[in-house]
Amino acid sequence: MSKPKGFEKPIGFRDYLPHAVSKLRKIENDVLNCMNQWGYSQIMTPTLEYYDTVGVASSTSDQKLYKLLNNRGQALVLRSEMTAPVARVVSSLLKDEPLPLRLSYHANVFRAIEEEAGREAEFYQTGVELVGDDSPEADAEVVALAIESLKAAGVQTFKIAMGHVGFLNGLFQEVAPGLPEVQEDLKSHLLDRDYVAFRDALGRLDLTESQKEEMDALLRLRGGKEICGQALGLSRHPLARASIEHLCKVWEVLEAYGVSRHVLIDLTMVGDFTYYTGMTFEGYAAELGFPVCSGGRYDNLLQQFGRSVPSTGFSLKTNRILDGVRGAENGYELPTLVQYDAQQRREGLQESARLRTEGHVVITKLVSNPGELTTADSGIEAGGKRYRDIYTFVSFVKERS
Repeated sequence: MSKPKGFEKPIGFRDYLPHAVSKLRKIENDVLNCMNQWGYSQIMTPTLEYYDTVGVASSTSDQKLYKLLNNRGQALVLRSEMTAPVARVVSSLLKDEPLPLRLSYHANVFRAIEEEAGREAEFYQTGVELVGDDSPEADAEVVALAIESLKAAGVQTFKIAMGHVGFLNGLFQEVAPGLPEVQEDLKSHLLDRDYVAFRDALGRLDLTESQKEEMDALLRLRGGKEICGQALGLSRHPLARASIEHLCKVWEVLEAYGVSRHVLIDLTMVGDFTYYTGMTFEGYAAELGFPVCSGGRYDNLLQQFGRSVPSTGFSLKTNRILDGVRGAENGYELPTLVQYDAQQRREGLQESARLRTEGHVVITKLVSNPGELTTADSGIEAGGKRYRDIYTFVSFVKERS
C-alpha cells in the first residue's frame, strides 16, 4: 500500500471551503432556530461513544461502524447517528425531567463505507427527538416540523413519503407466518426498492390467489388519505389494521396543520434502521433522487438504556441539502473593504466597527501609498465582485469613497 501524499485525505471525507461552510452554518442555524420555535432545546453529545452501549443500540451494522480502543482496552465507536446517543442521555442525565421531552441537535456522524464514488464517511445531521409521547399528534408534529425545517433550510420543492412499519410487519406475518427470515427478506427488498426481487421472494411462498393479488396491490399503495381505506382491505391482521388506523389519525392532524399537500402515503416505506417500530417517513427534494430527511417512531430503543419510553423524531441530511438543493443558497454577502493609512487608522477602524454592528462582513487593510489602494475595478475577480463596498481613509487622497 502506497503512502498517502501530503494533500490527500481518507476516502469518504472532505474539506469544506469558506463559502460552503458559510452555507452549511446558515442552514444549521436557520433549522435549529425553526426547531427552537417549536419548543425543541438543543443537545450536544460526544463524538466517541462506547461500542457496547451506543454502538450496539444504534442499529448501524458492525461493518459500518468506526471502532477503536482507548488506553484501557475498551471498545469505542465514532457516533454513526444521533438518536442512540440522545436516547442514552434521556435515560440517564434527563431521567428525572418531566415528559414529554423535546430535544434538537446538529452533529457530524461517521459510517465506514466501501471505496465507491459519491458515498461519504462523515456527514452532518440536524434533527429532533420527541420523547415520551406515543400519540398520533406526536408523530404528526415531527412530520410537520420536518416540513418546516426543510423550508427553513431553503428547500423549496419537496415531498414527504410516509409509511408504517407495523403495517408491513402485520401483513408479512399474515402471508409468511412463522417465517421471520422470509419476512425480513421481504422488507429488505422493499428497503432497496427492488420490486423484482420482492415478487420473486413472494413467488417462492405458498400463497393463495387472493394473497398474491393483495401483495401486488401493496406495491401500488401510494397517494393521499384514500390509501388508508385501501390498505384496510389488504389485511385482517390486528397489527396491520391498528397501524393503518394510527396512520389515518396522523394524516388528520397533518391536515389540521395545513401541510398534508406535502405528504404522500407510501406503504412500501421501510425505515433504514431496525429500531423503527411505527410511522416512518422520508423527505425528497425535487433536485435529488435520494432523501434529504428521514425519521419515524422508535418505541423500544430507550429500553436498551434501561428506560421504557416511546419516542419519535427525524433528522435532516444537511450536507445533502448544501450540495444538491439550489434553494439552499444563503445569499452570501461579499465583505466590505475598509482601507486606511497610519494617520487615518482610528477613523478607518471606527467605521469598520460601525459597519460590523450593522451586520456587515468587514475586512481592514493598512496602506502606505497610493499604489496599494484597492479600487472598485481592481476588486473584480473571476467574473464577479470581490468586495461589496470599499471605504478609503487616507491622508494622501482628498476624497474618500
